[in-house]
Amino acid sequence: MLSMLLPSPIKRAVPRRSHMLRAPTCRAERRIAFTGARLTILFWVLACATGAQGAGGKVLLARKYRSGQAIIYATSVRTSSRVDSDPPSLKNFFPPMPADMRLNQQSTVTVSKVALDGAADVQHRFDKFAVQADLGSFPENIRDSITQAQQEVSQRMVGQTLTAHYDHDGRLVDIAGADDLFQDIDAPIRDPLLQMLRLFMEQMGGQSVYPDHPVKVGEEWSQKLDAQPIKDYPFQVRGKNTLHYSGKTRYQGVKAAILDYQFENTLTPAVEGLRQGGALPQLQAMGIRLDIQINGKGQGRMLVALDDGRVLQNHSTLHQTLRALMKSGEGFRDPTEHSPRLEIQSETEMQVDGNKP
Repeated sequence: MLSMLLPSPIKRAVPRRSHMLRAPTCRAERRIAFTGARLTILFWVLACATGAQGAGGKVLLARKYRSGQAIIYATSVRTSSRVDSDPPSLKNFFPPMPADMRLNQQSTVTVSKVALDGAADVQHRFDKFAVQADLGSFPENIRDSITQAQQEVSQRMVGQTLTAHYDHDGRLVDIAGADDLFQDIDAPIRDPLLQMLRLFMEQMGGQSVYPDHPVKVGEEWSQKLDAQPIKDYPFQVRGKNTLHYSGKTRYQGVKAAILDYQFENTLTPAVEGLRQGGALPQLQAMGIRLDIQINGKGQGRMLVALDDGRVLQNHSTLHQTLRALMKSGEGFRDPTEHSPRLEIQSETEMQVDGNKP
């Protein structure tokens, strides 16, 4: 094939003496061989360049922690909740919860330690912190104490540092110091606040985001959300996160991948890991077993740095439904009898924007 690219030889008359015939032929062969070699190299270089350009259409998104790396996140989280029960009086067994809760914070996130396997310890220092809950559904006699608890939390958190442990894939393993920091805060504020903080740290770590292969624009991949109960999060989790690489952009001068995602999960609490306050001891004393399941689904868009996979921006919404079914501990129930039921619907919106320190 390469011979078709070579220039046609020029025909000319030459003397018939044999010694004049051989010499020009050798030089012509050397010229042709040299030209062919150059064309072969050029063809190989072009082929390699074309292959590299094709491979360049894909990107490998992976979290690469670097010790000392820092970013400032401005975060806004809002959760709205609604409680229904059958019979309606069943709600009285459980502590009240805010119909609307907002968290606004600014935190400096710094990688403090990187292990050989790529896992990392990341410090979250809270520079600004404000939590506010709608207490309209609370009895008047406890509103003042809850309002005071909100103020205490907001003041206490400023300047505090929590250490999040992430594995090499950006999955949150645990949070050090959270329980001690909130142990004396009233449950109606403490528990939703802990869940908000955990959601923030999970998504900022890039949990269940990164594919195990290079991806191109328009490609989708899935990640499992399965996890076993742990001390700080006593829930068995089953679920899936589906992500779509929508394109590239720049965020504050940083090259970034645009990822759109949707997820679904099911949380089943490990009863022995739940806090043994409130309604649980009362229900157990009455011989009632509580079957609880939380179903969630959500969607969002995040920007991920192409160089090291750090999350630059994340806007998401989450809908969760908690269903609790009361059953007799004796294991027998009339099939026609209607089981008492509690249901909590919640909607959470989260906006996180990263900035240079």
